[in-house]
Amino acid sequence: MHIAQIAPLTEAIPPKLYGGTERVVSWLTEELIALGHEVTLFASGDSVTSAELEAVWPRALRLDGSVRDPNALHMLMLERVHRRAADFDFLHFHLDYYPFSLFSRQATPFVTTLHGRLDLPEHQPVFAAFANVPVVSISTAQQRPLPRANWVRTVHHGLPEKLLTPKPIRPSYFAFLGRIAPEKGIDRAIQIAQHCGVKLKVAAKIDNVDREYFDERINPMMRAANVEYIGEINDSEKSEFLSGAVALLVPIDWPEPFGLVMIEAMACGTPVIAFNRGSVPEVIDDGLSGFIVEDINGAIGAVDRLGSLRRDKIRRRFEERFTARRMAQDYLSVYRSLAEAVAPRLRLVTEDAPAI
Repeated sequence: MHIAQIAPLTEAIPPKLYGGTERVVSWLTEELIALGHEVTLFASGDSVTSAELEAVWPRALRLDGSVRDPNALHMLMLERVHRRAADFDFLHFHLDYYPFSLFSRQATPFVTTLHGRLDLPEHQPVFAAFANVPVVSISTAQQRPLPRANWVRTVHHGLPEKLLTPKPIRPSYFAFLGRIAPEKGIDRAIQIAQHCGVKLKVAAKIDNVDREYFDERINPMMRAANVEYIGEINDSEKSEFLSGAVALLVPIDWPEPFGLVMIEAMACGTPVIAFNRGSVPEVIDDGLSGFIVEDINGAIGAVDRLGSLRRDKIRRRFEERFTARRMAQDYLSVYRSLAEAVAPRLRLVTEDAPAI
């Protein structure tokens, strides 16, 4: 199949540092190519990919201070995809609801993976207006606010099997990884670590919108506790960071659509202690890859049970459930079923695709 992957312009593919959606798009693109498919990637010009790169803007928008209206460039991207739509057997969007109107009025089959939260009231009329547009969720929990959307499948994220691996490091601290924001629960992670008398290492970005929250609330907490703030780290640094942790703390307070950090920890054999919100029960096998808790007290209690978990089994569970190869195979199943339903002329193309 000739597949178009349409990524956000916010970060490069893959991102230099933080960027969950963009990293997933990169991994999916590379796996589809490894499986013998032809892929064109619509993304920023500083992306690095084995696919044909269709650069819509020279540089990722988060790193380009000259761009004040990112929506204008995403509109340009949609128009470029539309003009080339007939070149592809399938279009896969990662741009939320932006493609719905234009691409429901053209012939090439498409799907949109929804990567973010969907529980805002303004989402209801949008999805009601486009009730027939096919969408993929990244967890079944993500679907709950919009039960009438045209969900065709849940496809859990996956990452390359050898990207992150366990390192022979003696675990000695709690880890917090990702982004500092109220819903991510960094304040609760600090409280858990402080109560347990264990050092907390924080490898996380701070968006401008959360800078005041960090300066006024979190930074004073860090100074008063045994916390080391590392800042953003890239994939090459994560294996050592996560392998050195007795557990990754995920004390979230929002309907997490997936939570990539959890499977990153699993890839390193590191247990996860996570609050029971959003996708957590779908990702963590309670008592095998970590513990699912309801609150701070539950997290503190789970720390005493970490010794019952085996890191080799956590790594094996990652290999069984959360590799990029499995993710790509799931998406190919989606592409083929939608292509056959929307455009019967593609049947021969999909049947001739390489065996997987």
